[in-house]
Amino acid sequence: MGSALTTIGLPVALGIIMLGLGLSLTLADFARVLKQPKAVLVALLCQLVLLPAICFGLVLLFQLPPVLAVGMMMLAASPGGTTANLYSHLFRGDIALNISLTAVNSVIAVITLPVITNFAIMYFNPFDDQLGLQWSKALEVFAIVLLPVAVGMLVRKFWPKFAAAMDRTVRIASVIILIVVIGGAVASNWTLLVENFAELALITILFCLISLTIGYIVPRVLKIDRPQAIATSFEIGIHNATLAIVIAQTVLGSVELSLPAAVYGVLMFFIAFGFGALIRDRTPAAVATA
Repeated sequence: MGSALTTIGLPVALGIIMLGLGLSLTLADFARVLKQPKAVLVALLCQLVLLPAICFGLVLLFQLPPVLAVGMMMLAASPGGTTANLYSHLFRGDIALNISLTAVNSVIAVITLPVITNFAIMYFNPFDDQLGLQWSKALEVFAIVLLPVAVGMLVRKFWPKFAAAMDRTVRIASVIILIVVIGGAVASNWTLLVENFAELALITILFCLISLTIGYIVPRVLKIDRPQAIATSFEIGIHNATLAIVIAQTVLGSVELSLPAAVYGVLMFFIAFGFGALIRDRTPAAVATA
């Protein structure tokens, strides 16, 4: 089961999820970034610079074993997940900003994820015979992340009615697949997960709470509107755990490397929901930008 899940299930699942993202995107979503540069720039700086630095500090503080330390850094480098859009909708965030951030983050992650992962591998040295994500493996990351998104965007451009009809179905399927994939990864590696859960639970919970909090507080301190701060919070706090799992198990060939993402992927849904309930603006006038 583990082998089939790793070699077939995980890449196919992520492909469907990223295809669904592409079906919801147009070039206007990228262009919109230019219309609200402050919110986007703040979000990207938090996501790409602040969070990896904080994660690195947490890993050192908790003294994780090298493989788990690299897994945490890979998780920190992963872009926001598409589920962030759903949470933003539930808690009155700026969904348009979420869509734009997810689009931009997915493109940037093709570069930043290998860079941060390689840094972590060089620093913690978990594999004696492996230097990290070489150029050929970085191309695999490109194929895993961007090709399905590009296909989805092309389908939406040339067959908009079909894309519109499929969008909701693919979104629902993406959520179901996300749960099944993470559940399958947990089940197929249950013994290994149980052995490391106590070591990973606290750091993943803490990292999720810090991610959500930074994503909300930093924009608010910088006078960014509340709906945009809510959107940024979920975009930064809800990482694409499936992407981290796929790269760990299929590109780098390490199940243990994927454990932090597996634990995070399960816990983040509950943490994000509780956090959203705390920050939600309950006044009738606070309407999320569509």
